[in-house]
Amino acid sequence: MAGVTQTTARPAPLTLLRTRWRDRSPGLGAGLLGGAVAAVLGLASCAALVTLLWISSPYPDSGPEGTLHVAASLWVLAHGAELVRADTLSGTPAPVGVTPLLLVLLPVWLLHRAARDATDPGDGVGVAVGSGPGAGAGTGFAGEGRLPDAGPPPVSARFAWVGVVAGYLCVAGPVVLYATGGALRPSWWWAALCLPLVAMGAAGAGVWTAFGRPGGPVGRALRVLPRNLRELLVEPDARLGASTRAAGAGAAVLVGGGALLVGVSLVWHGAAAQEAFLRLTEGWSGRFAVLLLCLVLVPNAAVWAAVYALGPGFALGAGHVVHPLASAPAPLLPPFPLLAAVPDAGPGTPLHWAAGGVPLVAGTVVGWFTARAATGAPVGAAVGGGAGGDGAGGVWSWRRTAGATVVAAVLCAVLVALLAAFAGGPLGSDALARFGPVWWQAGGATLAWIVVPAVPVALVVRAWRGRSAAVREPVVREPVVREPAVDGGEVADGGGRGWAPVPFVGRWWRRGGRAGAEGGEDAGEVDEDAVPFGLYDGDDEGGGGPYDLLPVDSPAEPPRG
Repeated sequence: MAGVTQTTARPAPLTLLRTRWRDRSPGLGAGLLGGAVAAVLGLASCAALVTLLWISSPYPDSGPEGTLHVAASLWVLAHGAELVRADTLSGTPAPVGVTPLLLVLLPVWLLHRAARDATDPGDGVGVAVGSGPGAGAGTGFAGEGRLPDAGPPPVSARFAWVGVVAGYLCVAGPVVLYATGGALRPSWWWAALCLPLVAMGAAGAGVWTAFGRPGGPVGRALRVLPRNLRELLVEPDARLGASTRAAGAGAAVLVGGGALLVGVSLVWHGAAAQEAFLRLTEGWSGRFAVLLLCLVLVPNAAVWAAVYALGPGFALGAGHVVHPLASAPAPLLPPFPLLAAVPDAGPGTPLHWAAGGVPLVAGTVVGWFTARAATGAPVGAAVGGGAGGDGAGGVWSWRRTAGATVVAAVLCAVLVALLAAFAGGPLGSDALARFGPVWWQAGGATLAWIVVPAVPVALVVRAWRGRSAAVREPVVREPVVREPAVDGGEVADGGGRGWAPVPFVGRWWRRGGRAGAEGGEDAGEVDEDAVPFGLYDGDDEGGGGPYDLLPVDSPAEPPRG
């Protein structure tokens, strides 16, 4: 036996590598790979489209290298960066800054998907968010719900976000450098600004979605605002608040009405649009390219038409403004089908003034949405008439309703101003230096048009709906029952003013008094970072915050205490 040496069986290196790869937790490397793949997919889509048009063109004016340069520049333009055209007749480089809004959706969607997948442990369902008691099945997860021990733990949000952004920019840098060798080259300053902003914003939204849209980061940003205003913007259960929903509905009506105006004007000027479409090119491949360009510019045209209906209008070159009261003669522009929808030069007519009905409808929609929240009181119903319900049956007062309507109008104006800023830009120098609406004029006009009809509509609808809401049967609360907490203590009743579910942390929060564990090490403490959207205003020792953490393992049903 002395000559026998005991050995340990070792797995093959390849088998060990496969096991570690299968059971790995997604980390920084997965985020880097996901960001790089998202950039390559977006670039490949642009390259495939441009190459197809180049191959089918009967008169190609450049070789494969020039085609790839155009594809790279088009991909950079999709991020909002301005391009510079070098081969001009005057020899002076001319900027090209009108970004097709439909083209922006491709990189944003790819980045959002990559960041969301970077946090997924591998089962494609979602990631756990809560880590303490109650962070279990169902409400503790984004998606359909998965037990914490069903797979490897998810990567942290910070690692996923940094990995995706870094991987995306590692591909974007060489692409921008390569695109500078073409005739249509990106501006270094705009590329350095827009590419990181788009990558960080879209990746951040993807990680936030993957983790169930938690309110901690947003709450820390909103803590500078008063609590009542925070509840108008974001409800305690992590949903969009009344003012935010109303603002989104108003902006959607404005842009949708603008698209309707574009369609009606194109039908009205159908002969001119058809003539412009046929004059641009004769081959079917060229007409397909023109049609494709018109489609990606339809959202831009809808925003321009919405600002036209608001009154400020838009510019077709420096000094040529088109608005309902008058249309200045446009400069000499090449024929383009969408430009046929521009009203003829001259003073406005009652038919042009009728476009003002679009912002009136948008203001009415904002008032209606606000009044529904003021009388329905979804938050107050969830928490026993707490958040914002200061009248009978949870109906808001007229002051709170009017204030929520004004906040919605301000948010809607901000959205429209952002869309107007992205929808326009230069198409050259001198006379072509400005195309599209002016963002601050669009925002100011939106605020005025929305506030004027929205406040009266909200107050009238609130009074009408409040009459029926005041006579509803009040909610009967169950008696307070003490239940043991996780650490062996007891749950304080805290006044029993109602409960609000918080799905992304897998716990429940009580409106009103304290909710803590007696005798535990962390009794009576509140995790401020986990409180939804920073609604906690109290301290860690005593009650006073509107929502207090209840450490009870009951994610599916609310506690009875």
